[in-house]
Amino acid sequence: MKILVPDVPLRREMEPLADGVELVSEPAPDVEVVLLAPELWHDLPGLFRQLPRLRLIQSFSAGVDSILPAVPPGVVLCNAHGVHDISVAEWVVAAILAMQRRLPEFVDLQHRAEWKRDLADGVGDLEGQCVVVVGYGSIGRAVAARLAPFGARVVGVARHPREGAQSTVALPRLLPDADIVVNLLPLTSQTEKFMDRAFFAQMKPGSLLVNAGRGPTVDIEALLDALTAGRIRAALDVTDPEPLPADHPLWRAPNVLITPHIAGTVAKWEERAYRFAGEQIRRYAAGQPLLGVQTGNTPAARGLAN
Repeated sequence: MKILVPDVPLRREMEPLADGVELVSEPAPDVEVVLLAPELWHDLPGLFRQLPRLRLIQSFSAGVDSILPAVPPGVVLCNAHGVHDISVAEWVVAAILAMQRRLPEFVDLQHRAEWKRDLADGVGDLEGQCVVVVGYGSIGRAVAARLAPFGARVVGVARHPREGAQSTVALPRLLPDADIVVNLLPLTSQTEKFMDRAFFAQMKPGSLLVNAGRGPTVDIEALLDALTAGRIRAALDVTDPEPLPADHPLWRAPNVLITPHIAGTVAKWEERAYRFAGEQIRRYAAGQPLLGVQTGNTPAARGLAN
């Protein structure tokens, strides 16, 4: 079984390899599996056309919305299940703490050499705060685990109710009491602009929106209006569009912290990705269920999904 993977030192993280597995660094007609490391992203349709026997695509990213349109019929796509949980969860907690303790405003004061302690008047801590996590999967659970020591109360929300997560139909009841809303939604036709004017109107005045999911899941114009009106605050690692143009009004909106889609970007992410890919290859070679299967609408995917 041939697996297409860049010829990089991090390959060693995939070991031990299953018997009969051959790693190749160039596309070939008999490649069965491709590991979508960053080096292979430049022309996905062209790459897949060179792989007529392709059966499995293992992404190195948690979100796969930009990959799905290029996936050939019948080919299984898996996301990097669990790879980015630690880094994204840490960014979410860091963003919450920064906004709750008004650190961006203190940075502005530092640049102006102003010692202004009264800015902290009325600042609260996280103990007893209600945090609603929309899109409660493995990253959401990692966020909840890291918020627990602060005494925050985390409520998971998912499109379909499951253990630890309520259905999205509960949002009208949950949003008015939520101090913080964390958006971890993937981008699908059902989640595009999921957080719209009606959503923001239901949020508690002064509450915080943290988006580490996908930019287009938020109606940016509606968010801008809510920020400008002072109804809510926001910490955004993702925007719509990306990159955010220099003249976009979101840069100058009040009550917002923006980072350039770096929540998952830490030194060890690729090491974790190759290690996970090795686990997936061993599962695949043994005929065991795979993790993170995305194209569950295909018979092949249903047979391989965990």
